[in-house]
Amino acid sequence: MYWASAALARKMNKLAEDAWAPIGLAPGQAYLLSLILDQPGRQPLDLSEELHLAPSTITRFIEKLEENKLVIRIAEGKTTSVYPTQKAKGMIGEINSCRANFKQSIQGVCTVEETESLVKSMLQVADKL
Repeated sequence: MYWASAALARKMNKLAEDAWAPIGLAPGQAYLLSLILDQPGRQPLDLSEELHLAPSTITRFIEKLEENKLVIRIAEGKTTSVYPTQKAKGMIGEINSCRANFKQSIQGVCTVEETESLVKSMLQVADKL
């Protein structure tokens, strides 16, 4: 299972890097930005749980997005919320195009149903580990 999942991860990462290259973001950063654009004001811990990433990884991604002036963090009492900037909002069309290109590259290999089933199975295994 280890070798199969590692091989799949390497190949998926290459597809994702190619798809997101036009906007100059790493795939994880681009996906995180998409989530923030879809639901402004999300908290980093919530994002880390959804993406199955360590909070410190989410913090690094957010810092990089801040450097690129794509998000801002606002402290609200004991919590911090993340919001997209106008620059990020202006990139929605490009982001959607990159997302569509990524989906199209996957659909050349798997059907939508196969992809959904694989993702569901992988997350179930990950949750058990």
